[in-house]
Amino acid sequence: MTLSLHGKTALVTGGSRGIGRAVVERLTADGARVVFTYHSAEAAAAELAARTGAEAVRCDQADLGTLPAIFEPVADGLDILVNNAAIAFAKPIAEITPADFDHVITVNTKFPTFAIQAAVPVLRDGGRIINVSSINTAVPAPGGALYSAGKAALEQITKVAARELGPRRITVNTVSPGATDTDMLRSVNTPEGLERAAAVTALQRLGTPADVAAVIAFLAGPDSSWITGQNIHAGGGFLI
Repeated sequence: MTLSLHGKTALVTGGSRGIGRAVVERLTADGARVVFTYHSAEAAAAELAARTGAEAVRCDQADLGTLPAIFEPVADGLDILVNNAAIAFAKPIAEITPADFDHVITVNTKFPTFAIQAAVPVLRDGGRIINVSSINTAVPAPGGALYSAGKAALEQITKVAARELGPRRITVNTVSPGATDTDMLRSVNTPEGLERAAAVTALQRLGTPADVAAVIAFLAGPDSSWITGQNIHAGGGFLI
């Protein structure tokens, strides 16, 4: 492992578990100073912070009023923003309520959008923004209308942000994990469904959070400077 991110500062949302946790571990291992957010997993966040040297900040993405608090630790300058935090949601369209709509879209789309806005004044030229989406925008499933729609909107925001921030050499990209073995994935899938997902993946297994974190680390690093406005499917060949 080389310290390719030495001297860089990163902010990772949803860093206490799953893919976000692996991202914090990878970016700190690559030499970055990392601030990460968590919602309810306080013990997991404290353990991760103690082990990696990262800084944990509590955040509720359903409340835009928490944005200033998560940017306060990086007010002196930011190089990398990873919008990872999201909630899983599965419900048929016929059963979706207005409250469901507002909550899912706020957490999965609205908060990341305004996080990008809040990052712009402190993001250094040549910085990186990486938004985590989902393979479900390309492979929608019954019950996934709100989740897929919210992530698809974030993918379009990524493309526009890449155009708007390009003059400052700031790259903005999306990473769309395939079937990745996390608590979130298991919360909305049966064991049989997970077996089927592994079977149709070219590499014949579920992904791990570290698999996805490696792709995010590449986009955060110096070798990705000519990639922007793209959606990279990190799914081991789930979608080809």
